[in-house]
Amino acid sequence: MTLLALGINHNTATVEVREQVAFAPSQLEMALNELKCLPQVHEAAVLSTCNRTELYCVTGEQGEQTILDWLSRFHGLTLNQLTQCAYHYLDEAAARHLMRVASGLDSMVLGEPQILGQLKTAYQQAHDLQGLGGELERLFQHVFAVAKQVRTETGIGENPVSVAYAAVSLANRIFDDLSRSRALLIGAGETIQLVARHLKEAGIREMIVANRTRERASTLAQEIDGEAISLSEIPDVLPRADIVITSTAAPLPILGKGMVERALKLRRHRPVFMVDIAVPRDIEPQVGELGDVFLYTVDDLQEVIEENRRHRQVAADQAEELIALGVDHWLHERRVRGAGELIRRYREQSEALRVSAESQALAQLARGQNPEKVIRRLTQQLTNKLLHGPTLRMREASGAERHDLIQAAEQLLLDSADSSRDSQQDPS
Repeated sequence: MTLLALGINHNTATVEVREQVAFAPSQLEMALNELKCLPQVHEAAVLSTCNRTELYCVTGEQGEQTILDWLSRFHGLTLNQLTQCAYHYLDEAAARHLMRVASGLDSMVLGEPQILGQLKTAYQQAHDLQGLGGELERLFQHVFAVAKQVRTETGIGENPVSVAYAAVSLANRIFDDLSRSRALLIGAGETIQLVARHLKEAGIREMIVANRTRERASTLAQEIDGEAISLSEIPDVLPRADIVITSTAAPLPILGKGMVERALKLRRHRPVFMVDIAVPRDIEPQVGELGDVFLYTVDDLQEVIEENRRHRQVAADQAEELIALGVDHWLHERRVRGAGELIRRYREQSEALRVSAESQALAQLARGQNPEKVIRRLTQQLTNKLLHGPTLRMREASGAERHDLIQAAEQLLLDSADSSRDSQQDPS
């Protein structure tokens, strides 16, 4: 079995491609069920955020191509479109990649903490839908432990910086005094909650929270002393907003060019700063063509993010060392489990040979044959049967000049002889 990590992220694909490959929350159950039913796919989990879509699978031979074909069909993309921006990692590299993702080292904002929570959600969804077996279950638990160690033993998580923080930092650069500005926040999830807290700390004058369910908007609005509205009320409040930041899971844009044009007329063309953090996007790209709108997407926050990356690079280097140790530990445990499975199968084969030889011997004794001859024949037959397979494989290895196998067999033979000698000398 092969451990496979396959996906796209902000480094390999534009936001236009990422929004096409993203899985909406309503699609995840169907996607996981289809994925784990593919031939050669034995375990599967799906991680889908605004910056990445990744599949973690335990597969057989040619599993990668099977999964790529399925992913392109599911999202209506050609295989060529997908392979141009997709990456894949196998076994050790897949485990390292997942640990880097969980620790925030593969994020657009280096060290951002939200990805670990998103990964835990992906794990729980796969667990609930029976997508996990022993391999992925153990890997995820180990990854979570390594990510926790990275957070506690390095400075990667100090003064948390996220895409939400980067958006507010950009707003601070554009507006001299946020205390005179009003913000409209569309969505009420974790990202918007972070945006709201950062804006409050920056001294924003007023915040309006719009969400599909007004109750959830009210919960956040109460926390920040803001106003809660439903999505249908956005056209009424949009003219009041100097800053608009959106992050929802809506499959279609919420703000269209026409709605924004009407709001600009009522504002008498006072400029509006907009940041669309969502994937798929919440704001139609054509809105950016309007003269009084400054529209940014997650990809436009790169300058702020790079500044953060420089500050955190030392902690990132320390984190990479911890991850290297984590990968080594995971590989060791995996090899031990592999040896355990091999030992179990060898014992089962040996036990089957013993039971067969014992049955024959008992039958011979029941027919009155000489017990001494029966015992001699039993031991000879059992020895020959136990040695036949290994002896044949050693001859084949020698003929193929597989010196590594011959040396391993020689070491096993020496260790076995030492163990037998020690047991014979043991007075107990």
